[in-house]
Parts: sequence; structure tokens; C-alpha cells
Amino acid sequence: MSKKLVAYFSASGTTASVAKNLADAAGAALYEIKPAVPYSKADLNWMDKQSRSSLEMRDKSARPALADNNAAIDAYDTIFVGFPIWWYIAPTIINSFLEAYDFSGKKVVLFATSGGSGFGKAVDSLQPSAPGATIIEGAVLNGRPNKAKLQAFADKY
Repeated sequence: MSKKLVAYFSASGTTASVAKNLADAAGAALYEIKPAVPYSKADLNWMDKQSRSSLEMRDKSARPALADNNAAIDAYDTIFVGFPIWWYIAPTIINSFLEAYDFSGKKVVLFATSGGSGFGKAVDSLQPSAPGATIIEGAVLNGRPNKAKLQAFADKY
């Protein structure tokens, strides 16, 4: 049985809720990926082309600083990484997280929340940030998936 970690970034709380329920259903540890500078409501205004999130998502090399590097990645075999879909990919803070640790030989299973889009090119945009890891497009977990659905999802990996 592999040791599992659910690591997540949540800008508004939606992904946090799913991540906590997934960790509970999977019997996994939980880790929040936090930016060094939290996002304000104005930062997240995707309709403002000069908002922080818009600028970061346009710049593929943007790597928002992390609040800490305390995830004990070495202790886990399977890491579920959750995030909201931004511009059809993962927010660039997920690249920051993946680049902060050695994921070699690890299975990284993505899960996301979205207002309407799928994963898009999330796997392609994240793979270079975790060389040596196997990145798997897991599922978009919108709404309030029940414990049985989350456990079934976690058990696949």
C-alpha cells in the first residue's frame, strides 16, 4: 500500500474543500500549497488583463514564491496535486511547487476544480517542472463529490 499525500492550492476555498474530503476518503496526509503573498480578490480578477493572476498566466516562466517548502515529499509514493483550472491549465504556483521538490519516481495524480473547462494542457504544462515523475491526469472534481466517489478516485492510483 502506497503512502499518499493530497497537496492543493486553492484561491477561493473550492479546491480546499475537495482536497480535504479527498484526503479523508483516501486516508492521505494533507498539505496546502500557499503563495508567499496571498492572492486578493483583485489579483484573481481574470477579466482585468493587468491582474496578478492574468499576468502570471500569460508569462509561462512565472513562478510565484511559495510560503514554505515543508511538504515531506520523500515520505510519499503517490501525491495528488489539486488546483483550480486557470486559462485551461494549472496556475503557475503549481509549477513552483513541483520545482521546489524532487518528485523522481513519484506518481503525481492531478485533480482540479473548474468553472466549466477540463484539464486542457495541464499535464503538458506541468511535466517539465517534475522531471522523473509520472504525472497522471486524474479528474476534474466539481460540485461536492461524495466520499464513495472520492475513495474510488483515490483507489485507482
